[in-house]
Amino acid sequence: MHSSMKKLLLLAAAVLLAACEKPPTDSWQGYIEGEFVLLASPYAGQLEKLHVRRGERVEAGKPLFALESESERVARQEAAERLKTAEARLQNLQAGRRAPEIDALRAQLAQARTAAELSASQLEQQAKLFEDGFIAESRLDEARSAHQRNRARVAEVQAQLRNARLPLGREAELAAAEGEAAAAKAAVAQAEWRLEQKSVAAPVAALVQDTYFVQGEWVVAGRPVVSLLPPGNLKARFYVPEGTLSSMKPGLDVQISCDGCPAPIAAKVSFVSSQAEYTPPVLYSKESRSKLVFLVEARLDPAAGAKLHPGQPVDVRLK
Repeated sequence: MHSSMKKLLLLAAAVLLAACEKPPTDSWQGYIEGEFVLLASPYAGQLEKLHVRRGERVEAGKPLFALESESERVARQEAAERLKTAEARLQNLQAGRRAPEIDALRAQLAQARTAAELSASQLEQQAKLFEDGFIAESRLDEARSAHQRNRARVAEVQAQLRNARLPLGREAELAAAEGEAAAAKAAVAQAEWRLEQKSVAAPVAALVQDTYFVQGEWVVAGRPVVSLLPPGNLKARFYVPEGTLSSMKPGLDVQISCDGCPAPIAAKVSFVSSQAEYTPPVLYSKESRSKLVFLVEARLDPAAGAKLHPGQPVDVRLK
């Protein structure tokens, strides 16, 4: 009887000791953290429209909010008018004379050439008559002078026609006009950009985490109006003891589990801290309060990560 009781007591003690022994650690407690995208305008203004609400999912390119932009619209219109004026001035300087003026010069050139051809024929006749002794040398000189005048007239009209086809402005004026047109075009682009900055759209598909203003409120330049949480910006933060640190390297595949998760979620280790620290309060327990651990971060698969939320506790284990 005493022998049987002693055996039972020894067996019970062995079971208790086995129960007290800690199982090998192959998982770690952690939590989800989000990297939020804060959307703001670089300019101040009254919030004219807020297109989204907290908890809403938006696609890339969806308008989020718009600030009052009347002054920017006026500035853009003024810049566009100045550009029109500058371009018109440049085109005027680049253009040659009007077509009727060029046509008149062409007619003058045709007349001058006809006169030159006629005087050339007359000069040839006068030279032959002079050789035969029928006219004095003075008559030959007159014919020669007339032909020279007609040839000079042809050259003069040709030069006038060439000049008529050239731009009206001088090189310095053209360079200045080109500079003014380029500056006006840059001013239009800047005014357009300022106007666009008053309306902000979602850069990526994401969850609207929060909105910080309501329509009608004044928004300071650079102050966030909407915060987004893209699925790819979720990561699990967990802490491992020094003995496990060597197995944790960026790129390592891990699995994330949580209460209510139907299946583990894939993740990859993206950061391993080299600084030891005590277990943070968020994961505080009597068993781990005095242990030094190392922070590890694992980025979640974007497709599956949308099921989790910042602050949610999770368990992490090696895949």
